[in-house]
Amino acid sequence: MLRQVLHRGLRTCFSRLGHFIASHPVFFASAPVLISILLGASFSRYQVEESVEHLLAPQHSLAKIERNLVNSLFPVNRSKHRLYSDLQTPGRYGRVIVTSFQKANMLDQHHTDLILKLHTAVTKIQVPRPGFNYTFAHICVLNNDKTCIVDDIVHVLEELKNARAANRTNFAITYPITHLKDGRAVYNGHQLGGVTVHSKDRVKSAEAIQLTYYLQSINSLNDMVAERWESSFCDTVKLFQKSNSKVKIYPYTSSSLREDFQKTSRVSERYLVTSLILVVTMAILCCSMQDCVRSKPWLGLLGLVTISLATLTAAGIINLTGGKYNSTFLGVPFVMLGHGLYGTFEMLSSWRKTREDQHVKERTAEVYADSMLSFSLTTAMYLVTFGIGASPFTNIEAARIFCCNSCIAILFNYLYVLSFYGSSLVFTGYIENNYQHSIFCRKVPKPEVLQEKPAWYRFLLTARFSEETAEGEEANTYESHLLVCFLKRYYCDWITNTYVKPFVVLFYLIYISFALMGYLQVSEGSDLSNIVATATQTIDYTTAQQKYFSNYSPVIGFYIYESIEYWNSSVQEDVLEYTKGFVRISWFESYLNYLRKLNISTDLPKKNFTDMLRNSFLKAPQFSHFQEDIIFSKKYNDEFEVVASRMYLVAKTMETNREELYDLLETLRRLSVTSKVKFIVFNPSFVYMDRYASSLGAPLHNSCISALFLLFFSAFLVADSMINVWITLTVVSVEFGVIGFMTLWKVELDCISVLCLIYGINYTIDNCAPLLSTFVLGKDFTRTKWVKNALEVHGVAILQSYLCYIVGLFPLAAVPSNLTCTLFRCLFLIAFVTFFHCFAILPVILTFLPPSKKKRKEKKNPENREEIECVEMVDIDSTRVVDQITTV
Repeated sequence: MLRQVLHRGLRTCFSRLGHFIASHPVFFASAPVLISILLGASFSRYQVEESVEHLLAPQHSLAKIERNLVNSLFPVNRSKHRLYSDLQTPGRYGRVIVTSFQKANMLDQHHTDLILKLHTAVTKIQVPRPGFNYTFAHICVLNNDKTCIVDDIVHVLEELKNARAANRTNFAITYPITHLKDGRAVYNGHQLGGVTVHSKDRVKSAEAIQLTYYLQSINSLNDMVAERWESSFCDTVKLFQKSNSKVKIYPYTSSSLREDFQKTSRVSERYLVTSLILVVTMAILCCSMQDCVRSKPWLGLLGLVTISLATLTAAGIINLTGGKYNSTFLGVPFVMLGHGLYGTFEMLSSWRKTREDQHVKERTAEVYADSMLSFSLTTAMYLVTFGIGASPFTNIEAARIFCCNSCIAILFNYLYVLSFYGSSLVFTGYIENNYQHSIFCRKVPKPEVLQEKPAWYRFLLTARFSEETAEGEEANTYESHLLVCFLKRYYCDWITNTYVKPFVVLFYLIYISFALMGYLQVSEGSDLSNIVATATQTIDYTTAQQKYFSNYSPVIGFYIYESIEYWNSSVQEDVLEYTKGFVRISWFESYLNYLRKLNISTDLPKKNFTDMLRNSFLKAPQFSHFQEDIIFSKKYNDEFEVVASRMYLVAKTMETNREELYDLLETLRRLSVTSKVKFIVFNPSFVYMDRYASSLGAPLHNSCISALFLLFFSAFLVADSMINVWITLTVVSVEFGVIGFMTLWKVELDCISVLCLIYGINYTIDNCAPLLSTFVLGKDFTRTKWVKNALEVHGVAILQSYLCYIVGLFPLAAVPSNLTCTLFRCLFLIAFVTFFHCFAILPVILTFLPPSKKKRKEKKNPENREEIECVEMVDIDSTRVVDQITTV
């Protein structure tokens, strides 16, 4: 009983709100426009987010804590010889992969000379500044002897060239560790790609070579020069590519990912304009009909204007509050479109059910009472689900910002539909009541006047006057609308046909089977190339890197951050045991082997071992550069203690398999907790991978829980709790299908797809809730009758919003970007699966599942008898007609 009272009370409130808006339409039409213009002026503060890590890496992760510890122990300016794979911080750098179209050996004389020529061209790049021209020598990372650090592969190629010039045939390159002529062992696993080896790891050929140039960025001026150098680096490489067409060169810099991530916004502009034009065209067509008075093409256009004003207002607020734009915001207009289109079309559908002889204010009040309750509840669901996603519980900043902006946009979308679109409905209502043309606003002449006009004139001004409509036919004046006619006369009878239902159930079982197959194959996507535009440096470079340099994982730093007994042979064996199975690029094992060759026992007292360690750095040239991998601390009695050390590990794993790399990280983490030696492992890529799975699923998980709680508590507010039960089951079915088919369509569970799934919850409720509500609350007829009635009442609005939404999505599929590709596939699946449930699954299932619809049989008694009086009137022409039927 309480639910019915609350339901009627809310309907009364919305009815009064509609009457109030209809009494002041000018104010409610102009206020949203003025607010949008004022807030839209804040685009002068428009900013773009520059940090991809800030957006896409988990905000609270162990990897960031480990990075801070590593930087405190081994500052970057001390890491001069060990910059494998940007071991501590990406910093500024330029990187290039050189390969051949014909899979040629890049170590032959021709390609060796070509690569060294490219290296010379790169080192001669100049960045002009007022009064000075910066070259690579001015901004490179310096060695102890004040020379630029370059990749060891450059020294290998130079030695190879000199050996050929001297006709020496004993020069050999081994893989993945080779030795230079100064005795140093260097790792080349990430510098030689597509390697073919002889016996004893001797390199026979290499299909690709990678060079890296590290730059300093210690202050703002240095960083600005380094950024310009990176731009000149790409131009130089592209120019070199044009003059050497037989090789393929892939340049990449520290700015490439950021630039290619934001490039999606630029390449999407014309496609979004096309999408807007298509949506406007479809919306106008969906609101049009042959009757020029009852047709509402302007409302189709004004519905999109309403959504645009809300989007502009939300963007203005974001700019004023210091928010920064990023490419994930491309999904916000489509969230707005799905929410706003159904609300506006539902209001228009409710308008068609009102009586034409009523005043516009009364008709508007009925529209608000009929449609605003469900629209308000679905809007509340949007705000709750996206609000939870915008909370601090969300660990990925891009998802949190997207949800926050979506909340603001949805709120203003709801307010503007109430005000601006409602007042627009009032204006068109006055036009209709005055029998004016819906487009030209001209008074439509009477039929007898139209008969004297040309055929094209009669076609444009076709209208049905109330004088021509019998009293019982008044409700059918809108049946000339194509979609209304299609649903009422054809589709409703067909979908509820006894012979059609088994095929629909069979089709649903097939749907569940394929969805389950895809659901069991869900994979988490942490590959950053999935969020950038296609045909960019990031995509080309990443593809080449995975093809040629995926034999070994990124170089992992192994950091011991406690003072252990390095002189103890058992400790040494423990450390070597922890790193067993890895390729060790380290001082530790090399130094121990050096001591063993000198027949020096490593089981020495602590002071003797540390003194020998420090002295050997000065006496043994091949180990002099390892002093930056050990931190000594001088104690009060002039003794030295090793307080921290590091080594470098490379696993024999595939970089293309992100799950394998993630498992490697977790294995090393567990080992660091249980081991006797306190150590941590770190690589900059761990920042994106660490807790990515839990961070990624958190917004969706929290949103689903909040949606279930809201559905549970709202069960006490709606007229019947069965509505919420059916909504919950429908949302679960839709989300399950979307996740499954999304996986089969090769879409991974990344930041973009998770945001789309959160939106999918709301989109499903938006479309299915009014349909289910009408069915559940229906009484006195059979289930089939109420299924037909629900489709007739709400099916037109669902179909109109679906057509406009799908038409708007299609241009998104043509955008050359992986981000928009994921966006299109997820949104298309959400729209299609929801439409499939609204028009096929629910209409069939509801005909044989609860709630039951028992037709009440009234007892016949003399008091309820109906007496029908027929009054016959005879006109002048002696034509006998029935003029009135009176019930007593």
